[in-house]
Amino acid sequence: MKLFVVAVGSRMPGWVDAGFAEYARRMPRRARVELVEIRPEPRRPTSSVTQMLAAEATRISAALPARCRRVALDER
Repeated sequence: MKLFVVAVGSRMPGWVDAGFAEYARRMPRRARVELVEIRPEPRRPTSSVTQMLAAEATRISAALPARCRRVALDER
């Protein structure tokens, strides 16, 4: 089994790397866990938030295997 943790951002801060390392350590040994960083959409005055999120969603989908199961996590 291979698990992908997809995060929007580049040059993640140290606490993200530490959190991912802890998360990966807790997974079963047979599960391979990979962190995939997705480039955020540039913030432009002419782009709406909806457009930016849609562009990032497209990048996330492109980074994942075609028939994978997707689970979205939210801080809330």
